[in-house]
Amino acid sequence: MPSYTLDVSTAHKRAASVAPNKRSAKTPRPWRRRLALAALAMMVLAALAAIALWWSLPNVDYLAAHNPKTTAFIELRKEQALAKGHPLKLRWKWRSLKQISPYLRHAVVAAEDAKFWKHDGVDWDAMEEVAREAWETRSMRRGGSTITQQLAKNLYLSPSKSMIRKLRELFIARRLEHALTKDRILEIYLNVAEWGDGVFGAEAAAQRWFGVSAARLTPAQAARLAVALPNPFRRSAKNDAPWLDRKARRLVQSMRRAGLLKEAELKVALEALGQVQQPAP
Repeated sequence: MPSYTLDVSTAHKRAASVAPNKRSAKTPRPWRRRLALAALAMMVLAALAAIALWWSLPNVDYLAAHNPKTTAFIELRKEQALAKGHPLKLRWKWRSLKQISPYLRHAVVAAEDAKFWKHDGVDWDAMEEVAREAWETRSMRRGGSTITQQLAKNLYLSPSKSMIRKLRELFIARRLEHALTKDRILEIYLNVAEWGDGVFGAEAAAQRWFGVSAARLTPAQAARLAVALPNPFRRSAKNDAPWLDRKARRLVQSMRRAGLLKEAELKVALEALGQVQQPAP
C-alpha cells in the first residue's frame, strides 16, 4: 500500500508539472503577439502608401487627344539654366508620327525598347534583372525602362533613381498604356525626348544636328539620333566616336532586316557611318 500511495503522489506531481506547459502552449507568447501586430501594421501602412501613391498619379487621358504643353524635363532644364544665370533657349517643334522619318521610328524602338510593340508598358524580365542588380549592389545603376516608362519620366518625373520615383514611373506607364495607343505613345515620346541643350523632339533634333526636317532624315542620321538618346550630352548626334558608330551601324542593319532599306541603301548608310565596304577579291 505505501508503494501505491507513493506512485499516485508521484503521478500527481508529474501531471501538475506538465499541465502548465500545455496551457502555455495554447496561449501566444507576448513577443509573438507583438510580432504579428507589427507585421499587420506594416501591411496596412504599405497598402495605404500604395493607395496614396496611386491617387497622386497624373490623369493621362488628356494626352489621347491633346499634345502636352510642357514636360517635367523641360521645366527642370529651365530651372537649371536660370540657376546658371541665363534662360534656356528652347528648341521644340511638334510633329505627327507620319511627319517623322520611319528610319528614326524604327531606330529608336530598336535601340531603346525592342519589345515596345508587345509589352504592356513594362518589360518585366528587364525589371527583374534590374531589381536583382539593385539588391546586390544596393544602388540603382540602370533603369531597364521601356519607351513608355521613359515617356512617363520625361512628362511627369525627374531624372532621380529613387525607388519611389521608380514606382511612380511604373504606375504612370501602365496608365499610359491603358489610355493611349502604341502609335500615340511613340509619337509623344519622339516629340518630347531630349536631344541636347534645349533640344526637345525629333523635329528640333533633326534641324539642330543635321539641318533637315524630321521627315527627311537619312537612315544614318536617324541611327545617330537614336544612339544619342540615353545621354544626348555625352552621345551627341555629331559624335562619331568608333563605339557610337558601331551602335549606329547595328541599327541601320536592323532597318535592312526589317525591310526598310534595300541592299544599296544599306551600303550608303554604312559608308556614312564610317564602314567602308571592301571590294570583293
